[in-house]
Amino acid sequence: MGEWVPVTTLGRLVQEGKITSIEQVFQENHRILEPQIVDYLLPNLEQEVVDVKMVQRQTDAGEKTRFKAVVVVGNRDGYVGIGAGKSAQVVIAIEKALNNAKLNIIPVKRGCGSWECACGEPHSLLVKTEGKCGSVRITLMPAPRGLGLVAGETQKIVLTLAGIKDCWSRSFGETRTSLSVVGATYEALKNTNKIALPSLWKVV
Repeated sequence: MGEWVPVTTLGRLVQEGKITSIEQVFQENHRILEPQIVDYLLPNLEQEVVDVKMVQRQTDAGEKTRFKAVVVVGNRDGYVGIGAGKSAQVVIAIEKALNNAKLNIIPVKRGCGSWECACGEPHSLLVKTEGKCGSVRITLMPAPRGLGLVAGETQKIVLTLAGIKDCWSRSFGETRTSLSVVGATYEALKNTNKIALPSLWKVV
């Protein structure tokens, strides 16, 4: 981290200590273009490789084989990102996907929107939200404390790293495609920031 030489204005502000939190980055509408910024502001970030598969492309010299990796990152406390990367080597593909996921990190608005619970703790979602990627459409709904994640294994990875502990989900489309499932779940979580809540629900 000490060897990092920022090439963007945001990177320089972070290194100079003028921006000290990831919350400040989003509040001031900065765009993250360097993965080191996320490393600097979220040192407790966790990563999970969701899928690594072989892809082939026909060229003049024949078939060219490469690997495609899908990675999810999150701090289990309201921040999550997804990324994909391709390379002739698996390790490099994962590294590219990891850096891409850090650039795509987003805040997730959590809460307790279940009428069965109403505990006020950020263990679930505030309202129902939807996301779509490819042919996959996913709906996430608030759930009471203790229920857990009622979702597919791939969805659980994204939700867990985002800090969602209890949630109902419904999936539609070709859910065998892991990238589409991850992308749709990510979009649903991203949309939690676009929902205008009644003033009665807002946390003071």
